[in-house]
Amino acid sequence: MIEHKSPADIECMYITGQFVGQVLAELADLAAVGVNLLDLEHHARRRIKERGAQSCYWDYAPSFGRGPFRNVVCLSVNDAVLHGLPHRYALRDGDLLTMDMAVMIDGWAADSAYSVVVGTPAEEDLRLIEATEVALEAAIKVTRPGNRLGDISAAIGGVAAEYGYSVNLEFGGHGIGRTMHEELHIPNDGRPGRGWKLRPGLTIAIEPWLAAGTNNIVVDPDGWTIRSADGSRTAHSEHTVAVTEDGPRVLTQRPEKAVPGAKQEASRKGR
Repeated sequence: MIEHKSPADIECMYITGQFVGQVLAELADLAAVGVNLLDLEHHARRRIKERGAQSCYWDYAPSFGRGPFRNVVCLSVNDAVLHGLPHRYALRDGDLLTMDMAVMIDGWAADSAYSVVVGTPAEEDLRLIEATEVALEAAIKVTRPGNRLGDISAAIGGVAAEYGYSVNLEFGGHGIGRTMHEELHIPNDGRPGRGWKLRPGLTIAIEPWLAAGTNNIVVDPDGWTIRSADGSRTAHSEHTVAVTEDGPRVLTQRPEKAVPGAKQEASRKGR
């Protein structure tokens, strides 16, 4: 069953979303050469505990994973893109790091992901990240009453094609609200004008992700970490978005100092 939230419900999700955005911004600031992935994981754990929030990932055990997932943030490096299992690894210069986090506060969930380059960025990595961010922005723009789910998928797929990347359809966006995953799967490519009609109160997580060289994936022996099948770099951008009478409302926006691409753009200009 697809639940359409009230304006009061969306305000509650916004509170959760702002916390998620803040913590992701903090993790992006902390991610530096020599920093261990487990240090980022423990920072997120500490912040969740301080806020009295609940991780949606801890004890998460879907059919596709080797559960339960006993961490609060997915940390995926280089060719890893989804469900990266935090482990003892010191970040290196030029690593492409994706951070993905979902929490609940007072019974309402929010989910977001953010990719950054650690240290010295390669132009091709910046372009890959940019593609996911532009695709996310394009998808958000069409998340309006009267449009269809296919319009969101087509917006993502269209941007990917413009940048020359292929799209994997096995994992994509989803409904979100009282739980991390609610009904509605949102493929990252599709046909406009098709699928579920968007109405005010619908809340979804939109999450374009791309690999530089392939749309095929492999799964690590840990049962969780998903990588590009050819070992090429990957990136992932995600926001929780509400459909309102006035158009889309992003619930997981990060603070200004960590807007999408800011860190990479600063690095690019400093080269």
